[in-house]
Amino acid sequence: MNRRCCFARTLGLLLMALVVLVVSSNTGHASCGSVTCFVVIGSQQQVSPQGLWTVNLFYNYTQQQTVLPGTTGIIPAVNVQGRQMVLNDHQEVSTITQMLTLDLNYGITDRLGIQVAIPYKTIVHHHVDSLGVDNDGAGTPTRFSDAGIGDIFINGKYNWLPTLRSMVVTGIGVYLPTGNNQAADPSGGIFEPTAQLGRGQFGLQGSLYQTYELIPHRLNQFLSASYRHTFKNNWGYQFGDQYDLGGGLNLVTTDWLVLSAQVNYRYMVHDTFSSSLARAPLPGEPQFGVSDVVIDPRVMTRRVPTTGSSFTAITPGFTLGVGQFVKYEWAQMTRFYVFAQVPVARDFNGNLAQGVSYMGGITQYFK
Repeated sequence: MNRRCCFARTLGLLLMALVVLVVSSNTGHASCGSVTCFVVIGSQQQVSPQGLWTVNLFYNYTQQQTVLPGTTGIIPAVNVQGRQMVLNDHQEVSTITQMLTLDLNYGITDRLGIQVAIPYKTIVHHHVDSLGVDNDGAGTPTRFSDAGIGDIFINGKYNWLPTLRSMVVTGIGVYLPTGNNQAADPSGGIFEPTAQLGRGQFGLQGSLYQTYELIPHRLNQFLSASYRHTFKNNWGYQFGDQYDLGGGLNLVTTDWLVLSAQVNYRYMVHDTFSSSLARAPLPGEPQFGVSDVVIDPRVMTRRVPTTGSSFTAITPGFTLGVGQFVKYEWAQMTRFYVFAQVPVARDFNGNLAQGVSYMGGITQYFK
């Protein structure tokens, strides 16, 4: 009876958090840079049994190429070296983000585990720079790309409800500033913080994961929630807080095939930047084709108006047991999974919107 009450309270709290965040987040924002597909993977969220390694290797492909109706894709420039933000400076064209992540989980005890996630990130970004100034006001087409290790995540997890049918896991983790945040654009200047491989500062994350077998060994539900905070970096730039929520069902159709469907929601708060403020000149102004118009020369903390996002998606997928097809002992503890994340509601505040994203990966267990 106590376990049932604990499960009911946990489920109620998670559902309440989901409703509150969705209702309170009517407007979202986006930035010159990259976002990634976010999917709830059970083997990544759970605590491994004592002495067991759970290793995930997954690939993530995310595209931002769509200008939503009623928007323009014109956003500010963030000049970290000159500590200046220039409104209406960029015309966004596309951002393609690919990420390969090695995710390691180890069970210290049956309740306590540790997770280390090491991402390798590739970004290809294209926009038209210096609107109103370069090329008689037409701007300069700019293409930027970078690849390398991103910010490594180390997470401690504890399973509060380790029963045969249920699990409630809390996590507290830290993002290390291991990713490069000083990559230069073709003109030699430091590129926008949101398009760098790393954020340039430590971050903290709290998480909660819950699962329950509605029908033993056949159907289970899961809910996941996390909150991420990143501190201000040495450029005076601070990424906004991030909220992720997800929930769904897993259906075991056979011993080797599991069908999955989940709903994912992400809300990202405005970034801030310590800078002066300018804007691109308009046709007919004396500065047009010459220089930006200074609005406020004081360097102070300002909201970056086109940062953050509000995004809801439906994510179908499946998991295959490799042991059914490969007759080796190691294959009996191997799982392969594929997901497609399809947006159903998105608000990117005039910037390029995230489109359909894809994730594929493999899970291997080692004693």
